[in-house]
Amino acid sequence: MLIDADGNEHAPSTGQVRIISLVPSLTELLFAMGLGDNVVGRTAFCIEPMGRIEDVPVVGGTKTSEMDKLVALNPTHVLVNIDETPKELAEQIAATGADVVVTHPNTPVDNIALFQLIGGLFHRTAQAAELVHALEAELAELAELAQASIWPERKVLYLIWKRPWMTVSRDTYIANMLSLFGMKTMCHDPDRRYPEVTINAELLAEADLILFSSEPFPFADKHRDAFADTHKIAKEPRLLAIDGRMVSWYGNRAIDGLKYLRTFTSQL
Repeated sequence: MLIDADGNEHAPSTGQVRIISLVPSLTELLFAMGLGDNVVGRTAFCIEPMGRIEDVPVVGGTKTSEMDKLVALNPTHVLVNIDETPKELAEQIAATGADVVVTHPNTPVDNIALFQLIGGLFHRTAQAAELVHALEAELAELAELAQASIWPERKVLYLIWKRPWMTVSRDTYIANMLSLFGMKTMCHDPDRRYPEVTINAELLAEADLILFSSEPFPFADKHRDAFADTHKIAKEPRLLAIDGRMVSWYGNRAIDGLKYLRTFTSQL
């Protein structure tokens, strides 16, 4: 039996497999593992892989699904995530008879278990092994670089939203990705994984970097310009754009994400 992130047992799939993914990074992973033809539904935010995903029906967002559309697609499996999928929605889907597979990677190394879970469920063990090998090789190289202390410790304010301003607590996948490169996220809240934050002079003085993620809020140059003007600080070199997908998407994207962050950090 295979165990998901919520402790549920799953048997390897049999017969015709019809998968709905309610998590963008998992949708991308399914295609990377050769399961694209089995993906029958997705969210509006599942936009990768471009050029292949567009014909897959949309059943709603990551936190809200149109149950009539979902049920009509007759899925055998629905992939959800503890952070992104409300528990009530997952229970509602399970009540339809679909096998709800719960995921929750919280550190880059957690992707190994994720690859093995998806590979075991859908008979893609060879593809899973290739991804595990690639991720382990990248993590091993990063560990060697970390021992050489090539990345100084930096305090970073990682912004994911405005009105209100929001950041990430230390017990999140994003924060754990950044920490591998010496970037320690600020404004940790033990009770909230994505807390609101008040931008003030004291906080900005403490931060070595203010990182504006490209998602979920699509921060652009104009937002960094406005932030610099409002708070009377120089845009460069402290206010930086960062690719949110490379930092927050798990699955196969994690391998490229680690490479991206290695380059990003080396240019600081």
